[in-house]
Parts: sequence; structure tokens; C-alpha cells
Amino acid sequence: MPILNVKVSEKKSIETTKKINKLLIELTHSVLGKKRDVTAIAIDYVDHDCWLFGGHLLSEQCKNSFYFDIKITDETNTKDEKARYIKEAFEGFERILGNLHEESYIYIQDVRAASYGYGGRTQEYSYHR
Repeated sequence: MPILNVKVSEKKSIETTKKINKLLIELTHSVLGKKRDVTAIAIDYVDHDCWLFGGHLLSEQCKNSFYFDIKITDETNTKDEKARYIKEAFEGFERILGNLHEESYIYIQDVRAASYGYGGRTQEYSYHR
């Protein structure tokens, strides 16, 4: 039941949205073992003139970037799985956006099962049931 919040320096397009969705659904399932049908993704598009690194606009640097965070239940994935996920996600965004700024970020948040849930139930409740 992960949720992913994605920001991407790109003009909004359904084609890019579908590519990002496919990449993240597949990686989240194959690398982290999360169920596709309960994975939620929200994508925001940010203009290159509204994204800065080191005080310089992406538009000035002629680069693309992305950031996303994913919330997963704590203790459900190993360090190696998370490292592989970050590596493969970065490579996937490089294919989709091209010319990525190295300072593009992925943040995996391990959330306590008692503090995280969906459908009105915590993950801890679901686990014990």
C-alpha cells in the first residue's frame, strides 16, 4: 500500500504520466514486493523556471530533474532492496526525461505500521488480521 508523491521538471503530458506510472508500479512491485493494486501515485509537474539547484534554475542549466518520496511500512524491505530500487528508479527517470541533474532525489520513508494505513485501518491491524 505504498503511496508515491512525484515531482518532475517537465511539461504536463499524459504520455509522461503513463511512463512514470509504469516505471514506478513495476519497480515498486518487482523490487520492493508491493502489490500493484494498492500502490498510489500522484504526479506534479514543475516548470524548469520554478526548480533550482544551487541557486540556479534548471532552465539555465539545461537539465531535467525529479523528486519522489515513497511511504512503505517499516521493516518490510531490506537495505539492499531499497538501494536497488533507488538505483533502478534513477535510471528509469533518466530514460524518460533524459539529461538528468545528478541532484534528483528519491526518498524511501519507512513508516511505522501503527501510524500508517488505508481504508480506515492501520497496517498493523491488517497484519494481525
